[in-house]
Amino acid sequence: MFIESFKVESPNVKYTENEIQSVYDYETTEVVHENVNGAYQWIVKPKVVKYDFKTDTRVPKLGVMLVGWGGNNGSTLTAGVIANKEGISWATKDKVQQANYFGSLTQASSIRVGSFNGEEIYAPFKSLVPMVNPDDVVFGGWDISDMNLADAMGRAKVLDIDLQKQLRPYMENIVPLPGIYDPDFIAANQGSRANNVIKGTKKQQVDQIIKDMREFKEKNKVDKVVVLWTANTERYSNVIVGLNDTMENLMNSVDRDESEISPSTLYAIACVLEGIPFINGSPQNTFVPGLIDLAIKNNVLIGGDDFKSGQTKMKSVLVDFLVGAGIKPTSIVSYNHLGNNDGMNLSAPQTFRSKEISKSNVVDDMVASNGILFEPGEHPDHVVVIKYVPYVADSKRAMDEYTSEIFMGGKNTIVMHNTCEDSLLAAPIILDLVLLAELSTRIQFKSEKEGKFHSFHPVATILSYLTKAPLVPPGTPVVNALSKQRAMLENILRACVGLAPENNMILEYK
Repeated sequence: MFIESFKVESPNVKYTENEIQSVYDYETTEVVHENVNGAYQWIVKPKVVKYDFKTDTRVPKLGVMLVGWGGNNGSTLTAGVIANKEGISWATKDKVQQANYFGSLTQASSIRVGSFNGEEIYAPFKSLVPMVNPDDVVFGGWDISDMNLADAMGRAKVLDIDLQKQLRPYMENIVPLPGIYDPDFIAANQGSRANNVIKGTKKQQVDQIIKDMREFKEKNKVDKVVVLWTANTERYSNVIVGLNDTMENLMNSVDRDESEISPSTLYAIACVLEGIPFINGSPQNTFVPGLIDLAIKNNVLIGGDDFKSGQTKMKSVLVDFLVGAGIKPTSIVSYNHLGNNDGMNLSAPQTFRSKEISKSNVVDDMVASNGILFEPGEHPDHVVVIKYVPYVADSKRAMDEYTSEIFMGGKNTIVMHNTCEDSLLAAPIILDLVLLAELSTRIQFKSEKEGKFHSFHPVATILSYLTKAPLVPPGTPVVNALSKQRAMLENILRACVGLAPENNMILEYK
């Protein structure tokens, strides 16, 4: 059974005019290596830590500024939100299609809330705590191309023509703000698009981005702004002592107009200085150590890296299944070809290397979790190939071969072909990232040993379900297994309303 909304009735939760207050018992385990009767043993000790949560239920008017607004992802997301808000339908060769938010965790997935008369009860994910309605989001942003969003939507060749015709009046007068362009960080083939750029030194560019954000906020009367990078993949920045390794060195490098500070890092600096959350949707190392230091010092949310939409999402499911089933993956070969501008930019070796890194690390934690299958330091052969094929446009093809060792020396091979409508998969992920980033700024918590409430750590691991290479605070384990990432996010929001984690034991029926 599916219900649209619910309210928790419990001594552990209290609803006030502006807050949901909850008390939550966090049950976990502590592992220690102790000397027991002269011999060291591993001892596992269950423990319970009491937490208090408070969630501000006043949903703000949200502004979202996209870097690369005129690209395939930016134009597709903007078009999709307008179509949903206006209730637009359009003819395809199969049927009359209604606008929807399919592919969005927050808008189109459900959570189990309990059982009723022997039937499982489910509710929308977004019903756990108050969230921004995507129809109410105000969009803005930057692009190095001055093409209006209607023409950009046509150039992307993602949406059906009948839908594009209906959306054109809403989008033809929307032109992105000039963006930061540095040809050293992206493929040379992007130069022909760069007719809308911010001139000046890196310090002047940061100041202009800050000015743009302030003017956007004032003009649109929004309460909060979230900025997300959905522009070209950049090459990796060199992390150099004295340049970008500390907050002070990074800011001094901007003042000196050092060439090795990337455009994405400049946008991130501007956002942190303004107290605006910044999310990196591409694989490059935007968050150099000095930038992470800056975000932590200013307690401003940063999250990334790289949207997890197609091939990598499947990999984080399949390898988790194989290792969890006691099957040993020994070779993973992943091939992609795509024809959109992302593929064109990735045809340059230096930008492909950024993508290769983010795609290759996704299985590490799953492999490390099983010392029966893998020796310390052992790892499957893992190869990632991306080719640019203009004809297929945004319809990316992903082909994977997984070879594993099974019982008694046997071999098992799984071959998968995945046709990914790239931007139609990425757009709802962008939506989830900005909505969850905003939500996380309204949640505060404290343990029983802490005197006052605080926000989540500025490095937002809560967003890891949506990213290929989750950014985590220093010293924090990286979790890539998709089921664990989703459970983490759902269970944190359940804690905000005093609900226990979903453990799937269903003991009442055993």
